[in-house]
Amino acid sequence: MKKLGNIKQILCVASGKGGVGKSTTACNLALALKQQGFSVGLLDADIYGPSLPMMMGVVPGTRPQIRDQKFMVPIEAHGVECNSMGFLVDERTAMVWRAPMIISAFNQILADTAWSALDYLVVDMPPGTGDIQLSLAQSVRISGAVIVTTPQDVALLDARKGIEMFRKVDVPILGVVENMSLHVCPNCGHEEAIFGSGGGDRLSQDYGVAVIGRLPLDITIRERTDRGNPVVASEPTHPATAAYLELARNVVEQIQRQEATVAAQPNITISDD
Repeated sequence: MKKLGNIKQILCVASGKGGVGKSTTACNLALALKQQGFSVGLLDADIYGPSLPMMMGVVPGTRPQIRDQKFMVPIEAHGVECNSMGFLVDERTAMVWRAPMIISAFNQILADTAWSALDYLVVDMPPGTGDIQLSLAQSVRISGAVIVTTPQDVALLDARKGIEMFRKVDVPILGVVENMSLHVCPNCGHEEAIFGSGGGDRLSQDYGVAVIGRLPLDITIRERTDRGNPVVASEPTHPATAAYLELARNVVEQIQRQEATVAAQPNITISDD
């Protein structure tokens, strides 16, 4: 395995199923890392359903420049370098491709993007545990995976599969993010766990991984993302922004702990003397 050029850390944001807010989490995590002073890139690995261009507010029809007739120059949005299959095809185009074509397209975007010197590359994975996940794990050295779930049982079931898959390919699990964790009524302040509660904690106990984020169910997150102006970029004082910033701090802390553990391991050599 190798690292991508001059990228220090590669993070996967993954989920076992769709509809749990994985892409929204990936975009806001990237922006939160950027706010904390890191240089950040965001790669949309969902070939079938790329959503990064819309979520990051890139004008439809924008195409990356090509350098040296091969390398794609990432498009900058909100201070984050971005690339996505959505930049290369029309938004109405359905990617009716078989697995080998999908893997080839993903590997090309992964290897042929001219990223700057980045502290973090956040990879928004497609849902599930299929070809893209395996291809990425076998192509580059991943610093860790963030598993996004909602508290409801069906989402937790699929999140378990995601954790198992990354462990099988030796990708460290940085932690679980419980999305849509709690809804607070903007009028009366009443708190309600619409999708249930305690799901992230159960995953944490079963797999020995940390719950590194609890994100609210808040209409502002959806509205800002649909407008291409995610809440972290557009609402700096919003409680949801505070939750994403805490998530980013926890991700950085988990990676630092992981690096410290690796550095502390003894280097054992065996000789015939």
